[in-house]
Amino acid sequence: MLFPLFRSSNAIGIICAIGASVCFSTTDVIIKFLSDAYALHQIVLLRSAIGIVAIVIILMASSNGIKALKTNRLRRHLLRGLSVVCANILFFLGIVAMPLADAVALFFISPSIITLFSIIFLKEYVGPHRWFAIGLGFVGVLITVQPGSSEFMLASLLPIGAAFCYAALHTLTRTMRDTESATTMTFYIQASFVLVSTLMWALVGDGQFNDPSNPSLNFLLKPWGAWGYGDIKLFVLLGAGSTLGGYLISQAYRHAESGLAAPFEYIALPLAMFWGLVIFDESPSTLTLVGSGFILASGLYTLYREIHHYRLPNMTNANEH
Repeated sequence: MLFPLFRSSNAIGIICAIGASVCFSTTDVIIKFLSDAYALHQIVLLRSAIGIVAIVIILMASSNGIKALKTNRLRRHLLRGLSVVCANILFFLGIVAMPLADAVALFFISPSIITLFSIIFLKEYVGPHRWFAIGLGFVGVLITVQPGSSEFMLASLLPIGAAFCYAALHTLTRTMRDTESATTMTFYIQASFVLVSTLMWALVGDGQFNDPSNPSLNFLLKPWGAWGYGDIKLFVLLGAGSTLGGYLISQAYRHAESGLAAPFEYIALPLAMFWGLVIFDESPSTLTLVGSGFILASGLYTLYREIHHYRLPNMTNANEH
């Protein structure tokens, strides 16, 4: 039966991973849209400040209140915060220099890295069927990236670097799932964003190191601009989407194995293609579409193997899904 899967911890992780991808895809669009008018650290500071306010309000309404933020693993929270800050900065610098769908496709080498990290650092077992699914997704990424061709862009290294940082984030999440709540982990991530973006404001917020000729450096180092009244609702949506996405992705990797939850974040790729076409008039190439097909097949095959595992428990090795 299909239903045992959707009552399992892995199923909760899968659903949370999909929800987080929808949230993050929406915030990607907003940040790319705002990049012409605001510096990256300016956007991140306001986004995260709104996120922290939302988390505090939720905590105040809960039974434990602010006490829920107490932790004995502050150092690990700081490492998670640094990982996600680096991942965000690298990825957002990439999306202003290349089509949104291409940047997202490059970023989706991260599930393969997450699987590798889960083997090396968490000692998780990954069976041949899941390796096949991950390999299928990796082939799709290679088709989309076109390494070694004239179409390859130096800026593509930015989302690839973001993928490594993102994998580190979720590897750390798996080591903290038994002692830290998703709300606590989300709060410390948002606090890390506030601290780093405030420091960048103090150091480069006047634009003295800006290079307008480079789209990525211009986005990172441009001087702060006055917040437009019409953009406030976008910043509120950005903060809410980022906070909800951070909560859901923390839940995803608390409930599911890293190698299982990761492929379901692939839903962000067709979403990126849709947003790129509708909002930014960016049409995906044929190779991008072919590569995306491989990537989506990877996630669907992983889901099929998990369902097959629950339907045929006497015929399927529990580790090979």
